Amino acid sequence: MTALVTGGCGFVGRHLVAALKQRNIPVRVFDLHPLDGVESVVGSVEDRAAMTNAMRGAEIVYHLAGNAQLWTRDPKGFDRVNRQGTVNALGAATVAGVRRFIHCSSLTTLVGRRTPIGTSTVGESVVQNPSDMLGPYPRSKLLAEQAVTAAVSAGLDAVIAVPTEPLGPGDDSLTPPTKMIVNLVNGRIPATIDCTLNFVSVKSLAEGFIACAARGRRGERYILGGDNVPMAQLLDSLQGQTGKSMPRLSLPYAVALVAGVIDTAIISSVTGKPPKAPLTGVRLAGRRVVFSSAKAALELGWKSESFDTALAASLAWMRDRKLIAA
Repeated sequence: MTALVTGGCGFVGRHLVAALKQRNIPVRVFDLHPLDGVESVVGSVEDRAAMTNAMRGAEIVYHLAGNAQLWTRDPKGFDRVNRQGTVNALGAATVAGVRRFIHCSSLTTLVGRRTPIGTSTVGESVVQNPSDMLGPYPRSKLLAEQAVTAAVSAGLDAVIAVPTEPLGPGDDSLTPPTKMIVNLVNGRIPATIDCTLNFVSVKSLAEGFIACAARGRRGERYILGGDNVPMAQLLDSLQGQTGKSMPRLSLPYAVALVAGVIDTAIISSVTGKPPKAPLTGVRLAGRRVVFSSAKAALELGWKSESFDTALAASLAWMRDRKLIAA
């Protein structure tokens, strides 16, 4: 039973490949670069022919490839990679006769303009419209989800996994949660927003994808999340585990929103450098959403390890890579 992992060189992809190898499942990776010690096909998700070639002989496809940042110089790139890349992957899977397709979505598809500013709870039944998405990244991920749903209606056996914020070692590309923690520990963030974050252990997340393949129901979505962590708790945990003082100034949402607009629409557009406070991230943070993984626990028998354990592993890796001071 060969498994293909698109985006297998990425943060989550590497952990998934390792988990599959531990089970002695033959693994093939499709990515822009080869992965050492694993059969690899080099190519882009924008190349359907290359993806079809990579999927030949694979029974299960884990589609993780995508742009997971909240900002890019070319916003249209999100659509090309995340939406059209998924459409290409679905087409390739159909041609290659893949038995099961596991799609990696994003928690941002569950939060939109109609989500209250303040605390609310969401589950898999929440359905947003692309026009309500809070930025080009979540819009591209929601459109990708809709493409998967359409493929299921056409006969493909697919499951949608919706991870929250992955946390743990090995995030070489510094996805938004890791970048935020690095900047907090290094004193680069003078103020925060009163928000709630849901962190999932990246090691547990890999197991969650495998559980989706083994026990997930065709066409269903599963939130793969961990602990819901208020910003104050995150700051206390970081200070306790690093000994570094954390910012205690909390910006009102309206003030943070203005800062996000200036940082993203003006400063980054001029300098070309990523904003420290991406507007999409500020909009998401203002909606203090609590995520529930009860469905994954009930139907998949899956649960993430604790936030504190994942944070400790992440900080140890950051120290080893000299991203933060020892």
